[in-house]
Amino acid sequence: MSKLLHIDSSILSNQSVSRQLTAQIVASWRAAHPGTEVSYLDLAVDTPAHFSADAMGFRLPPTSAELSPAQQRENALSEALVSQFLAADVLVIGAPLYNFSIPTQLKAWIDRIAQTGRTFKYTDKGPVGLAGGKVIIVASSRGGVYSTSDAGNALEHQESYLKTIFGFFGVTDVRFVRAEGLGMGEAAKAAALAAAQVEILALTQVAANQAQAALVA
Repeated sequence: MSKLLHIDSSILSNQSVSRQLTAQIVASWRAAHPGTEVSYLDLAVDTPAHFSADAMGFRLPPTSAELSPAQQRENALSEALVSQFLAADVLVIGAPLYNFSIPTQLKAWIDRIAQTGRTFKYTDKGPVGLAGGKVIIVASSRGGVYSTSDAGNALEHQESYLKTIFGFFGVTDVRFVRAEGLGMGEAAKAAALAAAQVEILALTQVAANQAQAALVA
């Protein structure tokens, strides 16, 4: 049985397009993989505290006497989050574009799971990711259009950052379901959502084909 971690980070609750998309992606994935075990993390509700000096204590065991009470609390949180990340075979992450980047809530989560010896390590040849073998599907939502021009690509630090950081962790299969132009009028929003639905269906078909191939093998 594979494990899927469903993460939302939008602050817009039921008004969020990225939340709508992650729910649809998870439903499609489960349809293609009926035995999938799903867990859910809402970073807008359960937001990790931003990274601090106290949060650096993950280099020691969570209950180490060398840690202060504050460090022990922060360490326990980081340990829970990185363990949950490492246990997942598939992650579906809602990542809206906020001020050309990702929500601070999502960044705080990433800062907690970026741990030497857990998700990456340094060697004499440079850093090596330790969290490979996962599939990460990002539901990317944007008010403007950034994917169709060099100027737009230069402005966005959302998809580019997520692909970079997860690649640093060793994850090579990072997929994006994108809905952009959401703030450019109703017609543009409808077109963006329709395009996202096509991407979700295509992703579902790929997943179903992979599942069938695994059965045949």
